[in-house]
Amino acid sequence: MTPDRSALIVAATRAEAKYVPADARLLITGIGKVRASIALTRALADTTEPPITEIINIGTAGALHDHHAGLFLPSVVLEHDISAAELRAMGYPLIDRWEFAGGDGTVIASGDTFVADPVRRAELAQHADLVDMESCAVAHVAAEFGIGCRFVKVVSDSADEGAMEWPSLVDAAARDLGEWLVADQR
Repeated sequence: MTPDRSALIVAATRAEAKYVPADARLLITGIGKVRASIALTRALADTTEPPITEIINIGTAGALHDHHAGLFLPSVVLEHDISAAELRAMGYPLIDRWEFAGGDGTVIASGDTFVADPVRRAELAQHADLVDMESCAVAHVAAEFGIGCRFVKVVSDSADEGAMEWPSLVDAAARDLGEWLVADQR
């Protein structure tokens, strides 16, 4: 099977992308919104490579509700660590929410804060199902370039004190992501 070279698989870390098929077009951005924004913008602006027509952002996520486990295809991405409402009230229009067709209805809150605090988890759980650190950057850059985007996230932790165990949990999540990619290409 020949992979679709117009699709770009985007992951924050090599650990999350460990089981991405070797022939897939892959971008490792680094952790956080700034690194993801810079790396993805560079990739999309690169005219020496074939044009990218779809972005598939894969990675791990923290569950904001105890019943969430497994693989999710978020439909909504929220940027949780920007004061968008306040800035809009001052006359600065900001987008902090992106919606995507074809997802499973899941909402992912995204920001530079590594959520490992039960109080912050409870606050975010009022608006979202999952939390990560790059989805909003990927959503924002994809929207700016007018490129379709999908999100595939596997719950690795509960976005509480146990989140600090992420390094030992990422391999199992990466396997699920790799299996989903193989099945998606069929």
